[in-house]
Amino acid sequence: MPDDPLRIIHCFRSPVGGIFRHVRDLINIHSAQGHEIGIFCDSLTGGAHEERLFEEIKPKLALGLTRIPMRRAITPGDLAAFYKSYKHFKDLQPDVLHSHGAKGGAYARIIGSVLRVSGSRVARLYCPHGGSIHYDAGSMKGKLFFALERTMERLTDCLIFVSDYEQQGYREKIGMPRCPTRLVYNGLSQAEFEPVAPSKGAADFLYIGMMRDLKGPDVFLRALARLQASGHKITAHFVGDGPDKERYQTMIADLGLGENITVHDAMPAREAFALARTVVVPSRAESMPYIVLEAIAAQKPVICTDVGGIPEIFAADAGRLVKPGSDEALAEAMRTALDDGNQAIQAKKMRSALRERFSVEVMARDVMEAYRACRN
Repeated sequence: MPDDPLRIIHCFRSPVGGIFRHVRDLINIHSAQGHEIGIFCDSLTGGAHEERLFEEIKPKLALGLTRIPMRRAITPGDLAAFYKSYKHFKDLQPDVLHSHGAKGGAYARIIGSVLRVSGSRVARLYCPHGGSIHYDAGSMKGKLFFALERTMERLTDCLIFVSDYEQQGYREKIGMPRCPTRLVYNGLSQAEFEPVAPSKGAADFLYIGMMRDLKGPDVFLRALARLQASGHKITAHFVGDGPDKERYQTMIADLGLGENITVHDAMPAREAFALARTVVVPSRAESMPYIVLEAIAAQKPVICTDVGGIPEIFAADAGRLVKPGSDEALAEAMRTALDDGNQAIQAKKMRSALRERFSVEVMARDVMEAYRACRN
């Protein structure tokens, strides 16, 4: 029967940020529809915030939560992890292995292919979420990862892209896909379109995200230093966890920003939005970032860089996006925001436009259609 419940396992490396949010959204809707779902991911990544999120989602994981060491780089330890993962997946007998990100994609598609040799009809779906597509096509590392992606494509029943940017990047760097593909935008729930007003004493700016250079927190800090040097008294909140957080804290002190910035561990996005008037997303690379969608839906003024799928979110307002990696350009955009009395009006307009295009219900429906198509 086409509508029979499915046994679905989401496989990904890092349970943080947009990938983890994407997976939780799918689980919330698909589990409510009667599907049995499990998570398989890294045990070395994440902190207290992510542990709370796992506790929230566990009651919906009929196939359980399994975490093993799964490092970003390819290591000899992957061989033992692959064997352990294979035994686990074989016992669970999934109908669908939905993988996210390069490392999760490799695990799920290789293991899924071995299961198919032994008679399983498991569907193997892969969503890059940017991943290896962010590498420079001219670099040796880029060429290696693109070659691996091309090889892995033979073990893939469907590629799911979360932005047209990601889809075009795959075609340009890896090649025209030789398997079915789908473009499925990330979506938001209706509750996320409730505006979040600044709290009393709110700061000027908020950075919230992974603490790694790819997301541009260093650019944000240098832009703040530029504003301070030009005579602006600015305040900011700096929210998140990640491998480079300690380095950024040293950078805050070195730039003389200690009295201007309050540093926090990761927290729910809407809680963080209330801390400041304007959200800054200074990324060097993105696919379809949830934090931008969430901030706009919360009716927050947003300053973003011109990368990845962000122009697809801004649509007609994409001309306001900032050059990535430039603290000078970012500082100028932030200076303009401080003096712009129309920010609230613009934020309300963008929220209305976003509501028509990004829905979590549509996202879950389209992904389920992809699952069904792979099993027909």
